[in-house]
Amino acid sequence: MSDHPLSIAFVWHMHQPYYKDDLTGQYILPWVRLHGIKDYYDMPALLTDFPAIHQTFNLVPSLLKQIEDYVDHQATDKFLDLTLKPAADLNQEERIFLLKNSFMANWETMIKPYPSYWMLLDRRGKSVSPRDLENATRYFTAQDYRDLQVWFNLTWFDPLFKQSDPLLKGLIEKGSGFTEQEKLDLVKKQREVMALIIPEYRKLADMGRIELTTTPYYHPILPLLWDTDLAKVATPDIALPQERFSHPEDAREQLERALAYHEKCFGARPRGMWPAEGSVAQEIVPLLADAGIKWIGTDEGVLARSLGVTIDRDFSGIMKNPQVLYQPYRAGAGDKAVSVVFRDHTLSDLVGFVYSKWDYKNAVNDFIDRLHRIRKSVGNKPRLVSIILDGENAWEYYQNDGRDFFLYLYERLSKEQGIRCTGVDEYLQEHPAEETLCNLHAGSWIYANYRIWIGHEEDNRAWDLLGRTRDVLAQQAGNGNPEALAKAWEEIYIAEGSDWCWWYGDDHFSENDAEFDLLFRTHLMNVYRLLGLDVPDELHVPVLREDREARPTVQLTSLISPVIDGQVTNYFEWLSAGLYDVARGGGAMHRGDSIVSRIYYGFDLKNLFLRIDPSQSLADDKVADLAFYLNFLAPKGLDIEIRINPREHRVTASLWRGENSERTVVAPINTIAAGEIIELAVPFELLAVKPNDEVNFFLTVERKGSEVEKWPYRGFIQVKVPTDDFEAMMWQV
Repeated sequence: MSDHPLSIAFVWHMHQPYYKDDLTGQYILPWVRLHGIKDYYDMPALLTDFPAIHQTFNLVPSLLKQIEDYVDHQATDKFLDLTLKPAADLNQEERIFLLKNSFMANWETMIKPYPSYWMLLDRRGKSVSPRDLENATRYFTAQDYRDLQVWFNLTWFDPLFKQSDPLLKGLIEKGSGFTEQEKLDLVKKQREVMALIIPEYRKLADMGRIELTTTPYYHPILPLLWDTDLAKVATPDIALPQERFSHPEDAREQLERALAYHEKCFGARPRGMWPAEGSVAQEIVPLLADAGIKWIGTDEGVLARSLGVTIDRDFSGIMKNPQVLYQPYRAGAGDKAVSVVFRDHTLSDLVGFVYSKWDYKNAVNDFIDRLHRIRKSVGNKPRLVSIILDGENAWEYYQNDGRDFFLYLYERLSKEQGIRCTGVDEYLQEHPAEETLCNLHAGSWIYANYRIWIGHEEDNRAWDLLGRTRDVLAQQAGNGNPEALAKAWEEIYIAEGSDWCWWYGDDHFSENDAEFDLLFRTHLMNVYRLLGLDVPDELHVPVLREDREARPTVQLTSLISPVIDGQVTNYFEWLSAGLYDVARGGGAMHRGDSIVSRIYYGFDLKNLFLRIDPSQSLADDKVADLAFYLNFLAPKGLDIEIRINPREHRVTASLWRGENSERTVVAPINTIAAGEIIELAVPFELLAVKPNDEVNFFLTVERKGSEVEKWPYRGFIQVKVPTDDFEAMMWQV
């Protein structure tokens, strides 16, 4: 056995976007409050009975600021306002809002375990259109709405409180028929729990049980504030905003304010930092060092690009060259240097995305087995495995909010020979970095680049709006009311946060996309309002666009010739097709299972081929209620309607043309099959398109005449009708 135990550093990143409009004082979305009663207290509190488990918690100042606002200033949000309104006084618009938004929780783990809550979801319907929501209001009484108000706020409490607090236990046992007073008591309990959060972190930090770190104040991508041209390092051909954004002074301000706020909350400045989204670059290293930051973290992909090596793993995800990853490095030189640790991407993703689907004991056993295999592979030297991920978003996908998983994991790790859990700074004090990186690659934890936040036309427009608004404000320096100017700068710093561009583009989507877009533009509008200037018209126009191409999960690479039989006939028939994966294309935060899981598309020289993979069996009788529509934006006015009759084992499809609010049949689609999957071939001649013409389409699903799904969630899939030399041209790319 090695003389040196394998050191494991868990770093839990705690963050929410800044949901508040500071001019109105209202929070648009409730996620600080709801995660506050579920995750932010529970995660450190879980360590109480495990003194050997040392961990690091990264607390973003803008999150702490919002928690304090709810606790100290009785902050509210739109969802909370509607919770507090007596159910009998709700108007129609408010009833629809509650029916739409009160099931934004993981259905399997947070709604289904409670029969009364699940019954309300079943009554509303699991896939609903705006028209369905309006119709559903007829089947809900005032008591039903009151029960819904209670359940949405009750289900988010952590099991720690559900199992021990008399009020919460009583409400869960009661199940329905809640009173207005019980609802008020429940909201009071939320604020009581939120008041525990910051003191719990400070207590454990003072005891030396946990380390606390920070992120620049409003969670900006620091290298892009420094210079948006840094995006070219990882992606040389990236399309950048029209106007270069380069404001090192803003990067410095976001950093310094974060350190000062952290010190106010916890009594000392942090030594470490998780830069927002693990976004780093050599250019910002001196800035961090000058601010007193001793270490930062990012992803193994950034390490690979920094060293010019490949991070090799075997089929099970175990490193083939472990000595590369499992050690800290130094970036910079002399007093301008910081240490850098690199997250094990596989282990972090297993905890964040995979183990939630496993039996918790099997998941823990697998995790610890992997740690022992790493320990045996690294030899008799001190080594550090960094496991870094969000500390809130994954647990609602685990049974019992992950509590069973963590208690078993921490019990095992407390007793495991050859493994110890440490804080990052604790490890670095004992084992300083020995190797220096010549150049820290400019990238993030996602693909070692910044493409999530810049490069898409929506992202770039957001950067241009930000830059133009900032320029207007900078021109007002020394003019006007100092208090108004300070508030206007605050709005700029908020708008520099990474969260807005996270939802722009086609990488991610949520049920709250429109709210995120409005919030971003509101912060910029507020700058003009505070300056007493007219808000430019362009800020009233959503950045989100429906009429743009959605990036495919997999690009189409060559001509295909699938067998249209409704089955996955062989592995290769759709291998070269384009693919839009509903889950990987960016999932809604709290959505139930979708009807469609994947859309494949491709062509030969004469036909457009389409394949629709369902999430449920097409033999289910309920499929008869569904209609699938391929809606064409180019050529304009066409759609293909697909209907399946499972009892008769029959599928039909027809091409329709819509003109002057009327739809008429153009022709049947004869080459179609539905079995395991839906496959069809549409002749280009039938669409009246020729080589090099664009074909733009999206898929909708209707149930009994009401639209319940649209894919891509925003935008459309685009293909170009191939020419005779298509494959020869693709080989040259």
